[in-house]
Amino acid sequence: MVTVLQFAENLSDRQAAEAVRARIDWKYLLGLDLTDPGFDYSVLSEFRARLLDGEADQVLLDLLLTKLQDLGLFKARGRQRTDSTHVLAAVRKLNPLERVGETLRAALNSLVVVAPEWLQAVAPEAWYERYGRRVENYQFPKTETARQDLAKVIGADG
Repeated sequence: MVTVLQFAENLSDRQAAEAVRARIDWKYLLGLDLTDPGFDYSVLSEFRARLLDGEADQVLLDLLLTKLQDLGLFKARGRQRTDSTHVLAAVRKLNPLERVGETLRAALNSLVVVAPEWLQAVAPEAWYERYGRRVENYQFPKTETARQDLAKVIGADG
C-alpha cells in the first residue's frame, strides 16, 4: 500500500517513509497507530526487490484485484488497468536519480568544508537551489522526458 501511495504522490522512498511517520492520513489508510514510528526508507527498495526476485508481483496483484472485486470497486471484464508493472517501474526509476543527486550534494557539502572560497567561485547560482536541500525532498518530474532532462543536468553538474 505504501508503494501505491508513493507512486500516486510521486514521492521518493525517503519521502514515502517520512509520510508514514508523520502524516495522519497515511497512518489512517495503513491502519497504524498515531504513535507508530514507521520504518527506514530502505525497506521500500528491499520490498520491491524481494517482490520481483520471488516473482510474487502477480500473486500480490491477483490478491489485490480479488479484494477490490469483493468490495465491488470494479466488475469482472471491466475496463480497469490491472497491470502493476508500470507502478513498480516508475518507482524504481527514481532510485538511481535520487542516489546520483544525493551523491553530488554530499560531495559539494564536503567541498564547502575543505575549500569554501574555491567552491563559491566555481559553483553556479542554480546549484544552491538544486543541491541546497536533500535530493529526496525534490518533487521529481512525472514524465520520463523531464526525468531524463533532470538526470542530464545532474550529470553535467557532476
